[in-house]
Amino acid sequence: MAKVSINCTTEHPFFFCPFALVSCESIFVGCFTQNSYFSNLLPTKEPFKSRCQEKLIVGTSRILHTGVSEFQNIELVESGPFGKVLILDGKLQSAEADEFVYHESIVHPALLYHSNPKSVFIMGGGEGSTAREALRHRSVERVIMCDIDEEVVEFCRKHLTVNGEAFRSDRLELIINCARAELVKTTEKFDILIGDLADPVEGGPCYKLYTKSFYERVLKPRLKDGGILVTQGGPAGILSHTEVYSSIYNTLRKTFKYVIPYAAHVPSYADTWGWIMASDQPFPKISAEETDSRIKHRIDGELKFLDGEALFASIALNKHVRKSLAAERHVYTEESARFIHGHGTALKN
Repeated sequence: MAKVSINCTTEHPFFFCPFALVSCESIFVGCFTQNSYFSNLLPTKEPFKSRCQEKLIVGTSRILHTGVSEFQNIELVESGPFGKVLILDGKLQSAEADEFVYHESIVHPALLYHSNPKSVFIMGGGEGSTAREALRHRSVERVIMCDIDEEVVEFCRKHLTVNGEAFRSDRLELIINCARAELVKTTEKFDILIGDLADPVEGGPCYKLYTKSFYERVLKPRLKDGGILVTQGGPAGILSHTEVYSSIYNTLRKTFKYVIPYAAHVPSYADTWGWIMASDQPFPKISAEETDSRIKHRIDGELKFLDGEALFASIALNKHVRKSLAAERHVYTEESARFIHGHGTALKN
């Protein structure tokens, strides 16, 4: 899960804020500049910059449910055209109206490239949407969803009814644990590993799951022959892709033989979002027509976002981003980690 913070306010006269979350008790206004480029355009006075650093949400809204776990605050709000919006620690995770863009993109390309995916391990994904999409594949016999936060999982199971069938599936195994710890102790190997993780933020636990040592020592040994890893990589827009996406891409490029970066615009994130597939086996060259055929014969129900042409379009990154990724030399380690704006609980306490 990603992604975007939602709790700042601004009165700056020139800065357009497309998103306002309003309840009877409070108003959240956001500039939604998750990338550092925009924050660099802001006045340098820290009190102003701290109020203006990110955000987005649209329309008059109400708070539907709130909760608190050991790890984070949990909110579900009604947000105008975006419908129900899940927020964890002030960061927008997914919006009812467009979550299918993110979740179809993180799941289906890897499973469609694989010749016969039967086993899937999801790191994170507590809201259940990634598991929902993986379970649509008829060949998949087992999906493990490993999330550290039981309260978030139970909150989403109760309130995000769209994923109810996935949570009830006898093919889904839910594990409450740190994904790294679970993968270190298991000897099982998987066809597909999915990193549906929180963004790498300073003080948060998930940045360690984007490092070269994690990919090399933990994930690669857990992939079967022909297995594919896919991870969310953060913002991938013209101005935002160098925050973490390019580094994660280069780190995977230094770890696996074959790597495919791809991206799509997610309206509720107000940015292009990026994912990266990696494998030690070549990805098959399949046409848009063959992709559509695989979707028809492998997946239950109709996809809302992804088809052959959409997949080809998401892989066809623009020239600026392609050149930037090719030139990236930073390798993500615990000592040299890059972060997107925000902070984890370690920096709050």
